[in-house]
Amino acid sequence: MGATLLTAAGSNPNRVIDSGTIEAKGTNTYSLNLWITSDVDGNYSNQVFSGKLRVEVSQENKNKPNAPVLDSNMIAVSYNGTDWVKADTSNEDWYNYDLGEWANAVTVSSSTRDNYLNADVGTVINMDDIETMWVWIPRYSYTIGSEDGTNYYGKQGTFLDTTPTQGLPGEIDIKFVSVDTKDRGTAKYLVSEGISNDDWYTPDGFTFGEEKLSGIWVGKFETSSSNPSATNGGGNTTELDPMIKPNVTSWRSINVSNAFNVSLKMNDEGNRYGFSSNVDTHMMKNSEWAVVTYLSQSKYGKLGNENFNGVNKEVYQNKSDLYITGCSYGSPSNSNEDYGCQYTYNQNIGGTGASTTGNIYGIYDMSGGAWEYVMGNYNNISGTSGFSNPLVLDSKYYNKYTSDNANMACNDSECLSYGLSETAGWYSDSHNMVNQIYPWLVQGGGFNVSENAGLFDFDDAGSFGEEYYGTSLRIVIVPNLVISPNA
Repeated sequence: MGATLLTAAGSNPNRVIDSGTIEAKGTNTYSLNLWITSDVDGNYSNQVFSGKLRVEVSQENKNKPNAPVLDSNMIAVSYNGTDWVKADTSNEDWYNYDLGEWANAVTVSSSTRDNYLNADVGTVINMDDIETMWVWIPRYSYTIGSEDGTNYYGKQGTFLDTTPTQGLPGEIDIKFVSVDTKDRGTAKYLVSEGISNDDWYTPDGFTFGEEKLSGIWVGKFETSSSNPSATNGGGNTTELDPMIKPNVTSWRSINVSNAFNVSLKMNDEGNRYGFSSNVDTHMMKNSEWAVVTYLSQSKYGKLGNENFNGVNKEVYQNKSDLYITGCSYGSPSNSNEDYGCQYTYNQNIGGTGASTTGNIYGIYDMSGGAWEYVMGNYNNISGTSGFSNPLVLDSKYYNKYTSDNANMACNDSECLSYGLSETAGWYSDSHNMVNQIYPWLVQGGGFNVSENAGLFDFDDAGSFGEEYYGTSLRIVIVPNLVISPNA
């Protein structure tokens, strides 16, 4: 945001005419009128008068997101309208969350890595050389407003023309916070009363084991494999390597344990991506899926994108029956027909409407496409995941739910920040909790589901088990930020 000060020069050069704050994307409009008072004698027609008006502007951002943490071989990128280019990381101009331009980074093939790392700012990064693409989600706290005192569907704010409903929800309030902040408020407030300090909640997705994180990197697209032409884009194997890029077939029909293991091996010693031992790569948890969806439903995401109105605030679906990553149907339609790829990810509005920001800087394939397994499990029951039964995993790698009732799923209480009970049914998305029979959670909805697919669509795996050809995965990078032993 910026502060504006208007002063007048002349007999009192320090006189302040007006001052104020201009919010991001906002404007202040003034009318300046000059006149001669009736106290002045004489004829002044055809005379020229001069004066000075000074405008002082200072930029201030009290809600500044934490800077992206790049691993040694990650390359920050920005989009020049045609290509992804190497960004200048000496300043923060390569991202702007106020404008919905989330920070992006890539890794490239080992044969081209040194060239790009040593290249000048502005160098085009050839898509053929890119192996993975990532988007930074900075740490924040949130709260969800109620306009009527009963239903918490977010606030109407400046982004909706109608009162928020479950079918067309409003804004989730977001404030970016430092790594030292871990709010534990109600995560709810009455819009008419405003937000208090006790209303904010910092999502659990920003805690990894005992560490508080300044943010996480999220795969920009559904994961594909190093052999996307293989059956189901890869199939149920750990022999292939994960890739994350657009316009390829997503990796499907891989069971949970194999998906988990291929995600972990991305930062094994000598990995092809150049990741160091200072990061952790893992299969996305449900809590991490939620931090993306909440940010998308804020003024920093697609909800705040002025190019979309009404129902088009919802992230558009990927309805590619070929499971092509980054595709867009061009609307949030729930048509149950099979399509190829109407719009690619970089086609403005029609294509970018399928990202979490409504522009090319967001995350894709979170609405439709393939169902995506997330590491959300019911009571350590392995089921047909390929893991041993009962499930034995480090708790930092998965979310354990103790009830098939979303209102009681976190040790007999509501799971705040997990995108379960808080946002159930938003945009009319389906919502079914994991249970003893189907203990694994899937997110996003497949392209051909009869229910409404979307960011807030979650389900028990059910028939979407490892034999189901439409189930994929997404990968998260946790940067090495050991800030506190007690998160």
